[in-house]
Amino acid sequence: MSHSDKPKILVVNDDAASLLALTSLLEQWAEESNYEVLSARSGQDALRQVLRNDFAVILLDVNMPGMDGFETAEAIHQRPRSADIPIIFVTAFLADEIDRLKAYQRGAADFMFTPVIPQVLRAKVQVFVTLATKNEQLKRQAEKLSQRTTELTATNKRLVREMEERRAAERKSSAKDEFLAMLGHELRNPLSAISSASSLLGMSSAGAEAVARARLIIQRQTQHLSRIVDDLLDLSRAMSGKILLSRKQIDMSTLVAACLDTFRATGRTAGYTLNADLQAGWVDGDATRLEQIATNLIDNALKYTPGGGKIDIAIATEGEDVVLTVRDSGVGIAPDLLPHVFDVFVQGAISIDRSQGGLGIGLSLVRRLVELHGGKVEASSAGPGSGSTFQIRLPRTDPAQRLEQAAGIDAPGSKPVILLIEDNDDGREMMATMLESYGYSVLQARDGLDGVKIATARLPNVALVDIGLPGIDGYEVARRLRGDVQTREIRLIALTGYGLAEDQRRVLEAGFDLHLVKPVELAALLERLAEPLPQAAT
Repeated sequence: MSHSDKPKILVVNDDAASLLALTSLLEQWAEESNYEVLSARSGQDALRQVLRNDFAVILLDVNMPGMDGFETAEAIHQRPRSADIPIIFVTAFLADEIDRLKAYQRGAADFMFTPVIPQVLRAKVQVFVTLATKNEQLKRQAEKLSQRTTELTATNKRLVREMEERRAAERKSSAKDEFLAMLGHELRNPLSAISSASSLLGMSSAGAEAVARARLIIQRQTQHLSRIVDDLLDLSRAMSGKILLSRKQIDMSTLVAACLDTFRATGRTAGYTLNADLQAGWVDGDATRLEQIATNLIDNALKYTPGGGKIDIAIATEGEDVVLTVRDSGVGIAPDLLPHVFDVFVQGAISIDRSQGGLGIGLSLVRRLVELHGGKVEASSAGPGSGSTFQIRLPRTDPAQRLEQAAGIDAPGSKPVILLIEDNDDGREMMATMLESYGYSVLQARDGLDGVKIATARLPNVALVDIGLPGIDGYEVARRLRGDVQTREIRLIALTGYGLAEDQRRVLEAGFDLHLVKPVELAALLERLAEPLPQAAT
């Protein structure tokens, strides 16, 4: 059916008088029977009408010049859209059986002979109009049902998703409750020991040995409380993205070896078989946070490996990664718990052995710190009693010695020319003086527009650009310099008081090569300036 609500009837006849007679006759009943009448003078005209409209029935003259009725009917029914339109052939003579067969083979629904009997014509047409109306109603009902089915399916998916989210929230809430209960337990234990030791110190009958022991207990349990608070604060900062990394080139083998020395010195490794295979592996990272990662992994292995067990620690380089592996022969991890060992609030609930204390959030902190360094962490275990393996992958970098050598071979006068764009006069003057004292040639600009002009005219090697500049800000300075073929190779270093991940992302998207947070450490800045400059494209 077409966009019109009324069914349509097409009358096709090459004789103008016959065409007028049929259409006039049909139009007498059109309003009452709720249909519309269209006409065509040839087979080609009929095909054009069929392309534009859907019809309830077609009254088709058999004898037409050029394309006769049979050929027209065949062409109409060859199109999938019009293949089911009923056709009534109209002829001025009685068709023989061969003609009838030929007509039905081409999709004829009926025959009518002229002169047409009005009552017969109306009855035949009304049948097809009624059928077309019913079909359109069924089609609309089917569309409504389909739409309703789609809505119900979407509603069902939404309800399922909401149920899953509710169950996840309930699980998380339960895990938080368990974590808080465990936290209370972990806090009360040292507080109870401190309280008892304090009471002992106040007793006049306490001997010197008991007093000394009480003081040692207070010291030890206070340190334990301090570690709990530090873990909580570090995890909170890591999850909220408030930890800023002070990066430099670090050899992981040296760092892990120092961690092991600390564990040995405190007697933590006594009674264990400890194997260390530490190959040199350089990463760009924060030494304090990397030490925290290694310490938590080793501490985790010691906690959950019974005395006499074995712990293997290895550092190796694999492709573009430096890999730290800590493998133990301890209690292992159940398969259903393995995917959750790094989850916050879950680790405490799934910990197998609480005898050595701790909050169980160390692994959650490890994951966040590793991710901040652009790395990945994995855990594996064959199940309870089969031990566990934790593996850290960090992006590999060049050894720090190479950078020092590269900086050390600079000949006099070979240091890069630096453009300093800073609106704070005192800050700009002190930075320029400091850089000049190290042999750098420094150009100065107090706003963004002036900085772009100087960069275009003098073509420095490096531009130190403050972000909060008058005129145009540092982001726009970077975009303009990167957009000019003359200045696009300048190394751009952003200086900003904002150090969140979002600030770093905006800086890099604007075209900067590096993001440094004020106040900039002199050693870190000089190290960056000593890095080899990229070769300009020729």
